[in-house]
Amino acid sequence: MTVYSPAEGGTGIIGTGSYLPERIVDNETVAVRAGVTAEWIERKTGIRERRYAADHEAASDLATEAAVRALADAGAAPEELSWIVVATSTPDHPQPATAAFVQHRLGARRAAAFDVNAVCAGFIAALHTASRLLAVPETDGRRGLALVIGSEVYSRVIDREDRRTAPLFGDGAGAVVLGPVSEGRGLLGTGMRTDGRLHGLIGVTAGGSRMPASEKTVARGDHFFRMRGRDVRDFVERELPDAVAGTLDAFGVTADEVDHFVPHQANGEMLRSVAGGLGLTSARVHLPVERHGNTGAASIPLALDDARRRGEPSDGDLVLLAGFGGGMTLGTGLLRWGR
Repeated sequence: MTVYSPAEGGTGIIGTGSYLPERIVDNETVAVRAGVTAEWIERKTGIRERRYAADHEAASDLATEAAVRALADAGAAPEELSWIVVATSTPDHPQPATAAFVQHRLGARRAAAFDVNAVCAGFIAALHTASRLLAVPETDGRRGLALVIGSEVYSRVIDREDRRTAPLFGDGAGAVVLGPVSEGRGLLGTGMRTDGRLHGLIGVTAGGSRMPASEKTVARGDHFFRMRGRDVRDFVERELPDAVAGTLDAFGVTADEVDHFVPHQANGEMLRSVAGGLGLTSARVHLPVERHGNTGAASIPLALDDARRRGEPSDGDLVLLAGFGGGMTLGTGLLRWGR
C-alpha cells in the first residue's frame, strides 16, 4: 500500500547544492579487490568512477559542505532556517543525530535538527517530512526555511572484496533548501510505501541493539553493508512502475507531462532498463551515476544539483523524483519547478 500526501501549496525547492570528496576511485582500483574486471563493473552497473571520503571526513562534513552551497544558491542565511533534516544510513555516530553537527557548523541556531533513515529512499522521506513541517506557520506567523540533506559515507561500511556492493557504492552529499515559492510552483505531493517483509534484502547486521558490535561481529564481517542484488532489482522492476503511475494519477498528472525524472542512482544499467517501461516519453532521465556511483540517500539531491549546474530544469517544468532502498521502502515526489 502507498500513502499519497498532497503538499500544502506554496512550498518548493529554492536552492540546491552538492559535495563530492576529492578522492576519485576508478573501476580498475575497485576491481582488483572485488575479483572482477573494470569492464565488468561498467557493463553491469554503468559506473565508471566514484568518490571516497578522506580519513578525516564523516557524513556531517559532507552534509555541511553541500548545505553551504545550497544556502548560497537559495540566497539564504543559516539563521533563516527553522528545520534541518538529514537523511543518512551512515551517520557520524549512532547518536547524537548527524543533523546536530550540521546545525552547529552552519551556525543555524534557530533550527531544530534531526535525522531520518530510510536508506536510499531517505531523501524522499526527509523531503516529505520537512515540507509538512513548513506547512504549519510558526507562532509569530512567519514561514521559515528548511534544509533537507542526503549524506552518505558508504566507503566505511562496504566490504571491498564483495563484488555485489563494492563496485556500486561511493560517498557524497546533496542538499536542497525548501521555502515559499510563487503560485503554481513547488511540491505537489509525495508517495511512500514500505514492505517490511523484505527487510533482509539490504542492511548492516551489527552495531545496533539487536546485535551490538563485538570482536565476533567484526571477525564475521557483520558490520559491513550487505545486499541481495538480484532480489533488490526484482523489487525495483516490480514496484517502481506501479509507484510512478500511482503518484502521477494521485496528483492528476499524465506520464507524458513529466519533463524530468530524477531517480535514486542505484545502478545505471538497471535504471536505463527500468526507465523505458515507465511511460515517461517526454522526460529527460538524469543519470550522473557513472561519475558518482550509488551514494544512497545523497543520490537524488546530487543528481538534481548536477542538473541545475547544466541549466535544468526550466521554470514551470514538472519534475518527478523516485527513491528506493532498504526496508524495503520506495518514495516518490512530484514538483513544479520554479520560485
